[in-house]
Amino acid sequence: MGQDHAAPAAKSPAGHEHAAPDTSAHSAAPVAHGHVAAGHDTAAGAPEHEQPFLLENDEAMVRMMTDMTIKASGDIDRDFALMMIPHHQGAVDMAKAYLRHGGDDPVLQRLAQEIIVEQIQEIAAMQMAIGNPAPAPAPVPTQAAALRK
Repeated sequence: MGQDHAAPAAKSPAGHEHAAPDTSAHSAAPVAHGHVAAGHDTAAGAPEHEQPFLLENDEAMVRMMTDMTIKASGDIDRDFALMMIPHHQGAVDMAKAYLRHGGDDPVLQRLAQEIIVEQIQEIAAMQMAIGNPAPAPAPVPTQAAALRK
């Protein structure tokens, strides 16, 4: 018989009860350079050539999940944007990792490039919607090989 790892219910600011997430199976594990993956080291056991991609991807996911955790401000619009900006940045970081580490499928390469362009534009729109200046323009990868340098 397994142990019951259900977390006690927590009340949201509006008074609604929500079960706290069960993190018992997701203890932090080191990934690389002192970074931590939320319960999984995807690179463990992966072929050696894939490990740099998986490590970079894990770091992007940890950063995204950490940055998405905000303290509610009472302004749903602002809170939504503040959670979605790191979510979109995580997609950008993962798409760049795919292109940088040798994804060979031309359809997925194109999709990764589109993700980068579209998500950066959406990040800028959300930043401006909450009164922050748009991020500085950055070069957009047009060739997967350019990121592999």
